[in-house]
Amino acid sequence: QVQLVESGGGLVQAGGSLRLSCAASGRTFNNYAMGWFRQRPGQEREFVAAISWSGGTKYADSVKGRFTISRDNAKNTVYLQMNSLKPEDTAVYYCAATTVSSIWPTLYDYWGQGTQVTVSS
Repeated sequence: QVQLVESGGGLVQAGGSLRLSCAASGRTFNNYAMGWFRQRPGQEREFVAAISWSGGTKYADSVKGRFTISRDNAKNTVYLQMNSLKPEDTAVYYCAATTVSSIWPTLYDYWGQGTQVTVSS
């Protein structure tokens, strides 16, 4: 089992920045690829970014150039730095763990509880 706890969400004005953190505990963090997903009310969960155990990254086109995913294996933590935020980035953000980096949420085995990000215009 892997337990994931997100933090860092909040309310920010358009153009601002937030950094989300996801702390992992349980099985060896280094063995897992990590992803960030988001879900708006009434919509399906969508891929935001992923990072492999070795540091390779993937991004959704909607966040490329604005968001950066990173990980600190010594701290068992993955981060999502979000810059130039837009109102359409408003959502609940979830981190997740999987054995193989993927954009598909169904391939992730473990999920956090989510953290709300609200971007005001």
